[in-house]
Amino acid sequence: MTEGVETGTASTAGTGPASFGRVDADGTVFVRTATGERSVGQVPGVPAEEAMAFFTRRYESLELEVSLLERRIASGALSPDDAAGSVKTVRSAVDGAHAVGDLDGLLARLDGLSPRLAEQRAAKRAERAKANEEAKAAKLTFVEEAERLAAGNDWRGGVNRFRALLDQWKTLPRLDRSTDDELWHRFSTARTTYTRRRKAQFAQQNEQRESARTVKEQLVVEAEALATSTDWGPSTGEYRELMTRWKAAGAAPRGVDETLWRRFRGAQDTFFAAKTAAMSEQDAEFAVNAEAKEKLLAEAEATLPVTDLAAGRAMYRDLLERWSALGKVPRDSIRPLENRLRAIEQAVTNAEEERWRRTNPEARARAEETAAKLEAQIEQLEESAAKAEARGESGKAAGARSSAATYREWLEQAQKAIADYSG
Repeated sequence: MTEGVETGTASTAGTGPASFGRVDADGTVFVRTATGERSVGQVPGVPAEEAMAFFTRRYESLELEVSLLERRIASGALSPDDAAGSVKTVRSAVDGAHAVGDLDGLLARLDGLSPRLAEQRAAKRAERAKANEEAKAAKLTFVEEAERLAAGNDWRGGVNRFRALLDQWKTLPRLDRSTDDELWHRFSTARTTYTRRRKAQFAQQNEQRESARTVKEQLVVEAEALATSTDWGPSTGEYRELMTRWKAAGAAPRGVDETLWRRFRGAQDTFFAAKTAAMSEQDAEFAVNAEAKEKLLAEAEATLPVTDLAAGRAMYRDLLERWSALGKVPRDSIRPLENRLRAIEQAVTNAEEERWRRTNPEARARAEETAAKLEAQIEQLEESAAKAEARGESGKAAGARSSAATYREWLEQAQKAIADYSG
């Protein structure tokens, strides 16, 4: 019987899974491994090939499972931890499996996956480390921006930016607990600080607006009380003061501010419209005065320039008396008429100054003294020229006469000045 079993075994031998086992005469199937031969099961009453095929098919299923696991690990479809669990499960199935085939080879293939899993674990750790660094850098950037916002005064845009930063923060992975808690504490503190400052700012603004509301309501009352005034000058000044106080009061609550401004502006418009109408009526009445003053000016201007100071003074006094009697002129005519009046006054003043210059005894004395000195100098030069010529020094004589000629020119100018003062 033993020989028959070996013959049967030989008929199933080859390079396939069956080469790793044999079938006993009673249908018991054995598998050979590195640790020796062991029974994997019994299939009585069937040919040896059929019994062997039953257990080799089990091996083929295991081999397929190992191959699939290898491909999934190679493709990265499994995480290293999940892959390690699958390797452990398949190894348990292969180790001691009731199957015939190269079970040691399957175990070796499973063991060969360990370096690959180690590489994947290292890669995953590197990826996590990189992701953590990127997340840390991003969170630190968010924290720094949040702290800048907390120190600033962007009360509108800051709210939206804090909301966007928080949404982005939530998308980032958590870091190690201490680092993540520290960064979150800084971010949360900045947001709280900003929120408190913003609320305080708005509370202060509301208080200021309510204060401005009280002030502007009083200004409106005062402006409306002046709207019917006909005391044009003082009331105009009061309206200017009211406008200055209005600007200094600041903004009231938006809707209230607009309503108060319309009332304030309406009172102003009423007053200034009435003033403009009254001034236009006055200007028409004053036009006659302006025409009369222009005639007076024309008469006075015809006497210019002033050659007779007494007559000029009399003309100007008469002009002022008649000018004052005529009364007011239109506003647009005031400056041109007064400019012409001042020009006439200046002409009389210039004539007075010119007369004083000509009759000034001190100036005449200085001119006469200058002339006397020049005459003496000329006499000395002429005497020097005569002596030099007598000595035969013609060059010195010529120089002295040239200097004397220059002094004579100066003397003529001095004598003209004396004549002017005499006039």
